[in-house]
Amino acid sequence: MRARLAAGLLALTAVGTSCQSAVIGLKEKLGIPKREQLVARVEDGREAQLEAKQEFQDALAAFKAATGFKGGELEDLYEDLKGRQDDCAASVEEVGERIDAIEGVAEALFDEWSAEIDQYQSIELKSKSKAQLADTQRRYQDLISAMRKAEAKMDPVLAAFKDRVLYLKHNLNAMAIASLDKDLVSVEGDVAKLVSEMERSIAEADAFIKSMDGGA
Repeated sequence: MRARLAAGLLALTAVGTSCQSAVIGLKEKLGIPKREQLVARVEDGREAQLEAKQEFQDALAAFKAATGFKGGELEDLYEDLKGRQDDCAASVEEVGERIDAIEGVAEALFDEWSAEIDQYQSIELKSKSKAQLADTQRRYQDLISAMRKAEAKMDPVLAAFKDRVLYLKHNLNAMAIASLDKDLVSVEGDVAKLVSEMERSIAEADAFIKSMDGGA
């Protein structure tokens, strides 16, 4: 039975976010409550941002190094920078999908938690559970806000990388390579802001995971 559920889970996961509720339900049948699913998805989101941060930093370093191009195969240089741009684009998509997944299971958890509070007979326990829900929702909002803010910083940097790669595609010569230096200081500043926001988001994720694992 568990094997069939697991197979169904893999199939639904491959379909996309439209099947999030079905995936959540199947995982519960496999013995994974929504609370644990939320923690797991936050961990996935944190890892996606860590990887994206490295991809953007590596791409920036490659673009900076390219401005000092002294000879060699221009086509190889272009392919390298194009590959790094593609890696960054994939990271942007991955981060967005991970955050969407976090929001999906969080909404399901909070809806269920809120509805079940009314089932308490004990006034004391009901009050305690309401306070825990409110605190968890507050910490969650801090987390998701930080994640979305970091995500928003990715697109302008990716656009700058794409512009430079596209220009090189049609101008594979030493003059075009040298022109990469134009406004690179601005791009470097944008990457620094992106890294700062990502580190803040990652710290929020770590704090949220710790609070959830601690049973708060």
